[in-house]
Amino acid sequence: MKVLKALAAVSALALCSSMAVAQDEEPAGAPPFQGTELADGPWSFATDEADIAVTVVTRELERPWGMVWTPEGDILVTERVGRLRVIRDGVLDPTPIAGLPAMYTLGIAGLNDIALHPDFAENRLVYMAYSKADPEDPQNSVIAVMRGRWDGGHELTDVEDIFVANAWYGAQPVPEKCCGQGPAFGSFGGRILFDPDGYLYIASGDRNFGEMVADPSNHFGKILRLNDDGSVPAGNPWVGKDGHAPEVWSTGHRNPLGLTYNSITGEIWESEFGPRGGDEVNRILRGGDYGWMSVTQGFHYDGQQQEYLRNRPGKQDPVLVYGPPSLNPGNLAFYDGSLFPAWHGDLFLASFTQGLLRYDTNQQGMPVGEPEHMLRELGQRWRDVRTGPDGALYLLTDMGEGALIRIAPAE
Repeated sequence: MKVLKALAAVSALALCSSMAVAQDEEPAGAPPFQGTELADGPWSFATDEADIAVTVVTRELERPWGMVWTPEGDILVTERVGRLRVIRDGVLDPTPIAGLPAMYTLGIAGLNDIALHPDFAENRLVYMAYSKADPEDPQNSVIAVMRGRWDGGHELTDVEDIFVANAWYGAQPVPEKCCGQGPAFGSFGGRILFDPDGYLYIASGDRNFGEMVADPSNHFGKILRLNDDGSVPAGNPWVGKDGHAPEVWSTGHRNPLGLTYNSITGEIWESEFGPRGGDEVNRILRGGDYGWMSVTQGFHYDGQQQEYLRNRPGKQDPVLVYGPPSLNPGNLAFYDGSLFPAWHGDLFLASFTQGLLRYDTNQQGMPVGEPEHMLRELGQRWRDVRTGPDGALYLLTDMGEGALIRIAPAE
């Protein structure tokens, strides 16, 4: 972790709606938003702090979304299309792991993040977030979290939902919404993690129905905290308060697609899609309200700008904000491995359009200065970034022919 002499201010966003561009649109000179075919590799790059070697672990994944390492060294990878895969000794098992429930997979819905129970070595419990269809109306869907036991073979057992959000949405006719918001099959969120105390955090998106986020009784646009069995911890901020969902830890989020724990500072951080611009990185505080949808530094899809950009009383401003045009952020991670001492504590943010961003951080874990943009040359949509148990950085590409990438020091 490096202390810099001055913090670089986040650039103010233009207020003129004519500057707004579609969230799917890449900035001039960037690789295409939809991504390019990944070359064979390996590659060597000189970065600001380290010379790196980049290799492909496997390229036989379809829309990979999340990954986790078992104590035995296997890597479990989720595919958004509804499959769970395992990589053993650098080789992708061709047989997906069976036993997963039926999923809602329209548009960008499907299977999302994965986490292991803190006592996985003893209980073999695996947790996954996914989009669940309403058995009474298949157009209606919601974010849910399942868990099951995995013995290392090709099937999960004892599979059950430990959480189903109360944010069902999509049944026709959908309610009237403002601001040109997107379809009901978007903005599910879907990141999950366990903190060192064994609490499970779940990122729940606004489902492109931002008006619902301000209602404290529901799970639209919230980050939730649960016990490992899905029950509510007594220390959640709104436990026992009338009209408030007790699972909620923070509110005011649009589409949180990144969630990480900074092991150096002991804090939860989040990244989320804004509308046209307004993508954010947030430090998550107990009971914090992050403003959506009354506060955003981006433009809505019909060109409107909300009244508040920042500094609204009672709302938490983002630590980092991007756009327009949108950065389209994936997951984020604070590096705590041993292979790159110069990166200790640095913040890495995966993105669809601008490569892998690296920020220096100060002693409080806050990003400082302008980011270094890495791996833009590969033209990939980076979905996930993690520090592996070997100290290398690992990334997943959000591609139909997706890949797992490893970053290690160059020899």
